[in-house]
Amino acid sequence: MHTHRAQLQLEALGDANRRAMVELLASGGPQPVGMLAAQLPIKRPGVSQPLRILKQAGLVTDLADGTRRIYALDREGIIDLRAYLDRVCAPAAAAAREDDERG
Repeated sequence: MHTHRAQLQLEALGDANRRAMVELLASGGPQPVGMLAAQLPIKRPGVSQPLRILKQAGLVTDLADGTRRIYALDREGIIDLRAYLDRVCAPAAAAAREDDERG
């Protein structure tokens, strides 16, 4: 994964509302903007900008369904983010396992 993309993804997840949108899409599957807005403490017009940021970061994708846009997690983006976090966190996880084994 490119460091720039990882940076965009981590910055996108730095906002509580954007994290909530990712969690809703992870647990509830693809959803239109209105459905996402109904589950969040923000009004429908306030949902579009966070979704645009998540899309630019490669965390969500959208599909036109008539006049609606259906948002879903971007599978490749999530896989890339997971790989990046695994790579970055691997040394700390290995050290913790060693401490547990000695402990």
